[in-house]
Amino acid sequence: MLELNHIGSGKVREIYEVDAARLVIVTTDRISAFDVVLDTPIPHKGQVLTGVSLHWFDLLDTPHHLISADATEIPGITDDQIADYAGRSMLVHRAEVIPMECVVRGHLYGSSFNEYAAGGGPTTEHLPAGLLKASRLDEPIFTPATKAESGHDENLTEAEAREFVGDALYEELKSRSIALYLRGAEYAAERGIILADTKFEFGMVDGEIVLIDEVLTPDSSRYWPADAWIPGNTIPSFDKQPVRDWLETQTWDKTPPAPAMPATVITETSDRYVEAFERITGSSFTGYLSRMGA
Repeated sequence: MLELNHIGSGKVREIYEVDAARLVIVTTDRISAFDVVLDTPIPHKGQVLTGVSLHWFDLLDTPHHLISADATEIPGITDDQIADYAGRSMLVHRAEVIPMECVVRGHLYGSSFNEYAAGGGPTTEHLPAGLLKASRLDEPIFTPATKAESGHDENLTEAEAREFVGDALYEELKSRSIALYLRGAEYAAERGIILADTKFEFGMVDGEIVLIDEVLTPDSSRYWPADAWIPGNTIPSFDKQPVRDWLETQTWDKTPPAPAMPATVITETSDRYVEAFERITGSSFTGYLSRMGA
């Protein structure tokens, strides 16, 4: 563990305090499904998520919290720790987090389609009738959410979101989120990938709104192979779907502890994350590890 003040743990990330203005975020190989963190990690998952985020931070023309992803710049890190943290850690500006998740959907899928099929709700309040599962929307929609005390995402109607953060901030976050989504979707389409939906998080640094956390990763986004997209069907995605699919075959009540995953599922999931990295970034994952000193 780093010789820094450990101030928080998420399902995937560990957060350390450097000083009043900087943090270190370490992305582990932990994986969660159905809001349960599984006991077995997925090799390289944390490095994939970090590498994809670094790719987008560099590509997107927007203010963000990243200072450095060079593990040797982590204060107090020892030589024998560098390889363990290389490629999965970021030194970032400490931000005041805006407590609203900025979800953008370009296709109707997942929980949003289930809501739509059941008669509508916060994420589908502005959609027309007659759409199919996986339908492409005429324009991407902004469907923000906030966190409930239990940690589950709570979808907000437009009116609730405006009340939550105020009209001016709502409009700014909506505008930025949709613009980032469109840029990401255009880039992905050039590589034979559909960016179906994604989630952004923002914070304030020195009075400026900046992009924080992970960006357009396989965990925060739904990526599909473009040649597999058929409206009305279930679409394979570049993420932890093999884990979810396997868990659905198990006798399990979706509360901890989760069943132990077989090696085949672990390997398939790891391979899928690495494939996502290479298709999104257009670069070799082993090359990324080498560049980062892992």
